[in-house]
Amino acid sequence: MLAAGIQAIAPEHVLTVIANTADDDDFWGLRVCPDIDAVIYRLAGMFNDEAGYGVMGDTFHVLDGLARAGENTWFRIGDRDFATHLVRTEMLGRGCSLTETSLELCRRLGATARVIPMTDQVVRTRFTTEQGELSFQEYYVRERLKPALHSIAFAGMADARPSAEVSAALDEADRVIIGPSNPLISIAPILELMRESLRRDRTVAVTPIVGGIALKGPTVEMMRALGRDPDPVEVARMYRDVAAGFVLDQRDRRLAPAIEALGYRVVVCDTVMRDGGRTLARAVLRDV
Repeated sequence: MLAAGIQAIAPEHVLTVIANTADDDDFWGLRVCPDIDAVIYRLAGMFNDEAGYGVMGDTFHVLDGLARAGENTWFRIGDRDFATHLVRTEMLGRGCSLTETSLELCRRLGATARVIPMTDQVVRTRFTTEQGELSFQEYYVRERLKPALHSIAFAGMADARPSAEVSAALDEADRVIIGPSNPLISIAPILELMRESLRRDRTVAVTPIVGGIALKGPTVEMMRALGRDPDPVEVARMYRDVAAGFVLDQRDRRLAPAIEALGYRVVVCDTVMRDGGRTLARAVLRDV
């Protein structure tokens, strides 16, 4: 949503979103890229805010047909969402890179900003739990976080590298913003690939935790499971080598001195994006 806010208030900027691909998976032979698609859909004005994924107003006739045919349909894909995955998979089958498929989907769906994957190689999040190793979608969607979490790893990371498009975007950027996403699963794989390419003096991170609650998703639960304090100070510690600015929510302003002690410039504002991310975007672009 922050990217949409930036696009709304500062359309003159060249905006590039580097999306996590470690949550990607294959269903019914189709490559599904949840983070890439969520950003494209939101920038194109078609994201389903009510469901928190997919396309607004989507139907599920194909999924219903798969269920009638005996398929396990715990991973819900809408009909219009299926179309995106079909296009991507067909392009990959013709030898296109994941970056090329993402840029083409941006063009076809009307997203004016560029949305590119963190890498064209395959990287997958793996959760070690009391029930064994699970993929991101198995753990988060199918099991709903119920198995006790022991550790998180990113399979394939050793062979992955940033694409030329990612490297160019980082080199040319006036400002790099680490959004308010889960630092353990959404941001960590991106930073593993790009840590050496980031200039700390022009990078700012936004807290994903407000008043002890995650803005979205299981950030707090996962941090607790892995023995980390689920608060903005701990998140700031995780980013201190790559970011010089930190945006803290006004409800946690008492934590500002502790974060400043880590070497950050701290901006305190309302980070809860009730206005499509516009207020937060102004703070990030103006004050940090």
